Amino acid sequence: MWYHFITVLAAGAMLPMQAGINAGLARGWGHPLWAAAVSFGVGTLILLAAALVARLIVPSWQQLSMISPWSWSGGVLGAFYVTVMVAFAPKLGAATLLALVVAGQMLASVLLDHFGLLGFPQQAVSPPRLLGVLLLFVGVVLIRKF
Repeated sequence: MWYHFITVLAAGAMLPMQAGINAGLARGWGHPLWAAAVSFGVGTLILLAAALVARLIVPSWQQLSMISPWSWSGGVLGAFYVTVMVAFAPKLGAATLLALVVAGQMLASVLLDHFGLLGFPQQAVSPPRLLGVLLLFVGVVLIRKF
């Protein structure tokens, strides 16, 4: 269990690094969209190489056709996320940028849990959960102002 926590914590720690690295890429390429496209391209090549090294079986067209249409939107959401990070990292700074990301993630997460959307188990919104989200937004203001 600790392995999961440490791995996810490390992935979270990489987000501000990725935002800064991609912002530098945008300066070199001249636009956040180019930087996001290059970042996704490099990531795609790495994932394809990892799948080949792991000798994963490529799913059939029949298997792929059975996937729910909304399941394909993850790439769109990822492209939006990376582009926004690239565009706003230089304007907001790492702390404000990621504080807003975490606050947005928690707000969306509470709503996804409350309604049991996207396959998440349903868990009603409670006052402590709402307070937690509110405190995250207070944290954003404190990080931004001070």
